[in-house]
Amino acid sequence: MADNKQPNLNGAYYGPAIPPAEPPRRYRPDRSRRSCFCCLFSVFWKILLALIVLVVIAGVIFYLVVQPRIFKFYVNDAEITQFDYNTNTTQLRYNMVLNFTAHNPNKKLSIYYDKVLAKAFFMDTQFGSADVITFMNSFRQYKKQSNAMSGVFSGQQNIFLDYSRYSQISDDKNSRSFDIYVKLYFRMRFRLGDLITRTYKPKVKCDLKVPFINGTNAFTSFTPTKCDIDF
Repeated sequence: MADNKQPNLNGAYYGPAIPPAEPPRRYRPDRSRRSCFCCLFSVFWKILLALIVLVVIAGVIFYLVVQPRIFKFYVNDAEITQFDYNTNTTQLRYNMVLNFTAHNPNKKLSIYYDKVLAKAFFMDTQFGSADVITFMNSFRQYKKQSNAMSGVFSGQQNIFLDYSRYSQISDDKNSRSFDIYVKLYFRMRFRLGDLITRTYKPKVKCDLKVPFINGTNAFTSFTPTKCDIDF
């Protein structure tokens, strides 16, 4: 009787099918976290942009309502009665008086003049200074108002002037006028209602042709001059 058993062929397996092994899973970042971060970043920039727009709009409205303007500054009168240079001692004796006018063109802003210091120059050489405004005579300038100031430059100063500058003094005396420029250094604040701003420090420069006054030309006139303001 023939044997019905089949031989084992080379270890082949004829049992139930074995599913194939799954490949290893790769690490993937959490998409929900990344999406949340992008959302927060977008919200932040939208808020920042909205704030910038609001600030710009507020600035435009403030400018249109207040219409701030830079103050104006003039030299109304000036004269030099002494300007003598000693070449042996390099000492300059001088006496000069300047009368200024400050004008506030604003309709809603007043100005506090806390301090004004003036420095006088002859041919790029400083020879004198004057305290035009100090805490003793500081004042508030109201809207659309003009106020007078004055500076007295008097004394003696040791400075070195070469021959060309020294000879220029003689020429200016003969022509009865000196080319002088004055720099003024301001400390001021602005007021709108009850709000007072921080201190501002504008600079003013005045190019002047100052008459030399002595007994022979006492009636020499000065041409009023508008000064340049660097705010």
